[in-house]
Amino acid sequence: MHILAIPYPAQGHVIPLLEFSECLVKHGCKVTFVNTEYNHNRVVNVLQENNCISDQIHLVSLPDGMEPLEDRNEVGKLTESMYRTMPGKLQELIKKINSEGDKVDCVIGDGSLGWVMEVAKKMNIRRAAFWPAATALLAISFSVPKMIDDGIINNDGTLIKKELVQLAPNMPAHSSANFLWLCVGDLSVQKVMFDMLIKNNDTIKMAEIMVCNSSHDLEPAAFSLLPEMLPVGPLLASNRLGSSAGNFWQEDQTCLKWLDQQPLNSVIYVAFGSFTVFDQTQFQELALGLELSNRPFLWVVRPGSSSDTNVAYPEGFEGRVANRGRMVGWAPQQKVLSHPSIACFVSHCGWNSTMEGVSNGLPFLCWPYFADQFLNESYICDVWKVGLKFDRNESGIITGKEFKTKLDQLLGDENFKGRSLALKEMTMNSVREGGHSNKTFKNFLEWIKA
Repeated sequence: MHILAIPYPAQGHVIPLLEFSECLVKHGCKVTFVNTEYNHNRVVNVLQENNCISDQIHLVSLPDGMEPLEDRNEVGKLTESMYRTMPGKLQELIKKINSEGDKVDCVIGDGSLGWVMEVAKKMNIRRAAFWPAATALLAISFSVPKMIDDGIINNDGTLIKKELVQLAPNMPAHSSANFLWLCVGDLSVQKVMFDMLIKNNDTIKMAEIMVCNSSHDLEPAAFSLLPEMLPVGPLLASNRLGSSAGNFWQEDQTCLKWLDQQPLNSVIYVAFGSFTVFDQTQFQELALGLELSNRPFLWVVRPGSSSDTNVAYPEGFEGRVANRGRMVGWAPQQKVLSHPSIACFVSHCGWNSTMEGVSNGLPFLCWPYFADQFLNESYICDVWKVGLKFDRNESGIITGKEFKTKLDQLLGDENFKGRSLALKEMTMNSVREGGHSNKTFKNFLEWIKA
């Protein structure tokens, strides 16, 4: 059984689809995994240091249509460029693979790349959509026509009125100002993203089957709204006793040895994913908050995470925190979060990070940046009640003092840890033998092999 898998070209999309591919390979499938050329090179560079992917997964690439030095963090431009360039290139790739005798039996495309379903349907190949985010996010996308009728947004996606939207009881109440397309770039980018979302709402429905990196118990109300969505998550390398692959940056493994030397349940882990950028004021306030906390911390300061070319810590900061703080460029996050010394997770609330934190029974401090992260924050704080939100000052800054206040509140209330551990147990039961996600995965395997 030969599967072709194609993720959206962002870190939080590549890792879970590659993990899903590993699960399929474990059950006798062969996978050709298609990154954009830009990301393919990044992934391969990291794997040269530590190749932890199965030899039944073959990594290939397609051009995304952008120039080598163009900024791929400009999501609107990247999405448009891919839509112009990649469908034709994907068709050529499939024809080439088929002509070499190892025919593609099924295409699994990222749920936000509906054009992959169009290509597969046109070529008469079986097709599945993989949704790497919260199922609630797709439910909101599908509700756009109703929100236009209700006068919340215009036909072009611009906001008419700011209000909390809750599609069903026990789903996050989500501010209309934080809809996915309204949280990326300027007005022109938002328009591009909205248009693509409307198109995608149609094309994703060309999939014969849809699976997602979530679990039924985490989002029961969302699955009631979208019963066709099949949860197979959380997809974690530790579930198969392997290592996570698909990182764009080299992981600093030495931080695990450092964690070994810290007291149990003491370390604040701070990581904001692959997109978040801080201005200098906010970056320094975060550093100040970590210093004020008087607790050990592991802080992932990704290359490019500050809007200034050089990351500038407050004067003398590194010396003052040297005996209890550790800063790294990128961390083996799944291993860090499962480490017994971690007390809580300060997170941008990307869905991958959310799944990883929940699966390890950790309470959260939520610091969303863009896209779906505000929705996930609402799940963490309002629905599951395993985390706290920060308040910003009149300049929109989360101050060091506010950071320390919320951290003390989170770690000073045992109920947060109790609810986090209960959520972990429920979530991990779903991927164990006989659990809901485990059964769904087996049904997917039967479908794919039929």
